[in-house]
Amino acid sequence: MSEQEKIPAGREVVAVAPKGSFALALGGGAARGLAHIVMLETLDDLGIRPRVIAGTSIGSLIGCCYASGMSGRDIKAYALELFEARTELVRRIFKRWPGSLSALFSLSTPAMVNAETLFEILLPESVGKTFDEMAIPFKVVATDFYSQEQVIFESGEIMPAVAASSALPALLTPVRHQGRILIDGGFVNPTPFDILRSEAQFTVAVDVTGTPKGSPDKIPSTLDTWIGAAQITLHSIVSEKLRNQAPDLFIRPDVSSFGVMDFYRLEEILTAAEPARDDLKRGIEELLASVD
Repeated sequence: MSEQEKIPAGREVVAVAPKGSFALALGGGAARGLAHIVMLETLDDLGIRPRVIAGTSIGSLIGCCYASGMSGRDIKAYALELFEARTELVRRIFKRWPGSLSALFSLSTPAMVNAETLFEILLPESVGKTFDEMAIPFKVVATDFYSQEQVIFESGEIMPAVAASSALPALLTPVRHQGRILIDGGFVNPTPFDILRSEAQFTVAVDVTGTPKGSPDKIPSTLDTWIGAAQITLHSIVSEKLRNQAPDLFIRPDVSSFGVMDFYRLEEILTAAEPARDDLKRGIEELLASVD
């Protein structure tokens, strides 16, 4: 470093994000999060990619595929193959899991499915094993169950992080990782755009938390009430974050009518997300046009 380049003592070095760069936040919403695929296809069509990605829950799963180097179309093709027929999912489990099924499914625990084992089976084999292997820098949000706080992973192993971020209570087992007991990141940060503010010139967020649907004169079932209450909570968290620090572009595909476990309605979800493709394209073009 030359004399002219030396930083005066006591002065903090502040990194400046490149002009025109953007960070991408992919939110949680279970099956509704399959809408993220359409958004990633749009970025591919524009010939651009984010400087960094942050994901919560299914946003972390799809985000890690994209950050590993898969295109939006690659992810779509993989998802269509996986959910095209219910037998494919079972076939993949038996093909890729050499251990006993008791290591995956358990009727003796509060949650029936081991999160780490399940996603190790379901994620494409091409996905990197560590954060250092990602083609795009990547952050994953999970919830520490006991401290009730947000945990952000951006180094180390990928699988425990995305499994923890997606560990929906009552369905998937909590994940023990780095001395913490972790559950779904949606309970602290459903759409994690706020953790990306300093990472790029612009922040783009895709929210799929959804809102309860149904007739106002009909009392929902117990299951629908539980799912709807969770949606209300997640939606409220996102709304509060928007009031405090909104991203430069916020996209919310209209996928509220789909249930959290509607993965086999993939093609319907992708179709429902199509109108948001134009919103994302137009929004990004306007952001880039504003760059001096």
